[in-house]
Amino acid sequence: LAGKRESSNRVDPYQPAGDLRLAVAHAPQVTDYRRQLDLRTGLITIQYKAGGVEYRREILAHLRSDLLLVRLTASEPFDARIWLERTADEHCMVRREHLVLDGIFTGGTAFRVQARPYVRGEDASWDEDALHVRAAHEILLDIDIGTSATGQSPAEECRHQALEETDWDDLLRQHVHDYTELYGGMDLDVALQDHEETPTDVRLAAMREGTPDPGLSLLYFQLGRYLMVSSTATAQLPPNLQGKWNEDLAPPWQCDYHHDVNLQMNYWPVEAGHLQASARLLFDHIERFVPHARKAARDLYGCEGIWLPIQSDVWGRATPESHGWAVWIGAAAWLGQHYWWHWEYGQDLEFLRERAYPYFREVAAFYESYLIEDAQGALQIVPSQSPENRFVGGGDLPVTLCVSATMDVLLAEAALEYARRSALILEVDDEDRQRWEALIERLPELKVGSGGQLLEWNEEFEEVEPGHRHYSHLIGLYPGDRLDPEVTPQLWQAARVSIEQRLAHEGGHTGWSRSWTACFYARLGEPEPAWDHLQHLIGDFATDSLLDLHPPRIFQIEGNFGGTAAILEMLLQSYRGELHLLPALPAAWARGGRARGMRARGGYDIDIEWEEGRLSRAEIRPHVSGECTLLHAAHQYHVHTPEGTAVACRIEGHRLHFDVTDRDVYVITSIN
Repeated sequence: LAGKRESSNRVDPYQPAGDLRLAVAHAPQVTDYRRQLDLRTGLITIQYKAGGVEYRREILAHLRSDLLLVRLTASEPFDARIWLERTADEHCMVRREHLVLDGIFTGGTAFRVQARPYVRGEDASWDEDALHVRAAHEILLDIDIGTSATGQSPAEECRHQALEETDWDDLLRQHVHDYTELYGGMDLDVALQDHEETPTDVRLAAMREGTPDPGLSLLYFQLGRYLMVSSTATAQLPPNLQGKWNEDLAPPWQCDYHHDVNLQMNYWPVEAGHLQASARLLFDHIERFVPHARKAARDLYGCEGIWLPIQSDVWGRATPESHGWAVWIGAAAWLGQHYWWHWEYGQDLEFLRERAYPYFREVAAFYESYLIEDAQGALQIVPSQSPENRFVGGGDLPVTLCVSATMDVLLAEAALEYARRSALILEVDDEDRQRWEALIERLPELKVGSGGQLLEWNEEFEEVEPGHRHYSHLIGLYPGDRLDPEVTPQLWQAARVSIEQRLAHEGGHTGWSRSWTACFYARLGEPEPAWDHLQHLIGDFATDSLLDLHPPRIFQIEGNFGGTAAILEMLLQSYRGELHLLPALPAAWARGGRARGMRARGGYDIDIEWEEGRLSRAEIRPHVSGECTLLHAAHQYHVHTPEGTAVACRIEGHRLHFDVTDRDVYVITSIN
């Protein structure tokens, strides 16, 4: 829910709608308590014993009906009391009647929470606002939340969502089918000790005491994919700072959308991790801004195109919230990266033509009118910012305004390049394409400092916080591909030095920052540092249920997604149209494993198997015809059809090239 509250900006906080309370009458002493989330089905099960009776609760976000389902059963008939409530809030007026809770925020959203009971028992009665059930054999509840956000009344929205049937086995079958279509596109299995019966909090405590548990990283990866499916499957909005799991009326940062890394990080594992269906919500979110973003570009900067804010909420209004931090122009360009990725991985020309290219044109138009020519003829970005960071002598604001911060240069280059390459692929707008290419050539060069580091600003300023949580100037290393060990070796090394300098000053001190560090080292092809930072992410920045934490202990979901992306990056990289299999496989997983259903740029589905740290078999399934290139593969691999027929290959240095045909299958095996 978006509730109007007093704050220093105009960002509406994302809030809980209410609480469902269950009071089951049983003996006070409880034993054999177990709470479990099955990541392969999305089913939560809570079971325990009391007074010799076994009690069981099953909870499900049922995808087909778009309702929350709660089922209570026991080995003997039981009594229960059920009611709805909401934490007292001076900004929200609430009315309760039976299992319906109606609320409206002062000057804001109206909503309804409604629970429908389906009871098999001797008797059910109402006492004020609670349902009393006596001698129940089964209680099934469906819970719905309706809002006025789309103009429909909350009551009307809830009215359309009733269950069509109440047989639990059928409901579960429906859900698992729909859930598996989203979650089951990829599977990762590693040869490890089985910890399935050991509680996660016990494993995590042992890890923190020094006992290695490589399986926790596998569990963390699978949880990340579950969190993405569960926060997007039937949603209308992309996951915010806490996905969609916020229990606070006044959450940190309003539980909003931050466009300077946090929302982007949420989507880092989506394309490669076979979760591409979740991307539609991100594109809807971005496009909701466009009409307002055009006005903001004109009113704030006198520019064409669009400008998106650094911080926003569900309403898609491009206003400069977050006073003191907001003077930054890079949000639209960085979000555009996800449009480009969606094209690179899926090779969907209709998407490129109808959604991505129109957006790229809007962003390019902004830069065309924003860039300023200096005395040497270079195009500078003024004012510029390296988000949330500052240097000594840069004023009293929480960020320093400057000329052509490295991140802004990289984003401008990328935005113009997306537009240029799209026009080339679509065979349109030749004059525009040539103009964008000329602008790219006139952008400032990236610079290396006296210590060998990649400079964050256009000059070597002294940083106020050398261990800053943001790595903005390193986006060309990850998640971008501007830096490359062969094309830009000096900048590649300078990025490595910059990471080391950050870490030497205690950088990576938030969950999401630590996950970004793991991504960097995976991209650099350094498996052990990547693995080490992944272990710190889990050991230092996770709750007992493995949710990511921002100090002091604030749940922020992007660290989960960043860690998931780091693992994908260890197993497969696909930059510049080239595939690198197992580029950073950690020793802890070297014994053996299999990743099925990964996706790669260029339109590939890929399965990988390995034994004793070496690729044993891979299967490549292209969705478009063309040339496939494997890095570090010359004289390493055979390429053949599933039937064993050799595929003709060409060797160029360490690269292995071979032609592929759409829908054919290509098997890669190691040369012994």
